[in-house]
Amino acid sequence: MSLLKTIDTNPTFAPRESGPLSERLISGNPAFKTWAQDVARGETVHSGVWEATPGETRSIKGETFEFCHILSGLVEITPDGGQSVVYKAGDSFVMKPGFVGVWKTIEAVRKIYVTVS
Repeated sequence: MSLLKTIDTNPTFAPRESGPLSERLISGNPAFKTWAQDVARGETVHSGVWEATPGETRSIKGETFEFCHILSGLVEITPDGGQSVVYKAGDSFVMKPGFVGVWKTIEAVRKIYVTVS
């Protein structure tokens, strides 16, 4: 097992396709694709590539920490009680445990993610 993992930003294997939970959907009909690429530390650390089509959903992180690096697209994230922030290709950000807010995909987005539960 190698301790170095390269994240393939254009994977050729089939993604897991999904959508938002009905209780988290705010507007639109977003579709999600996930190319999971690595799991570590007893299944508590996950990384890969995620994609979403336009729409608006509630984002609830619970106990999960998530690092995101936007590869393409445009999103607006608004923490409950906070100011909205727009992220585009090349931007990186972290949603810490306890984060609750609105994730609005304005233009289809693709990101690298790393989550720690």
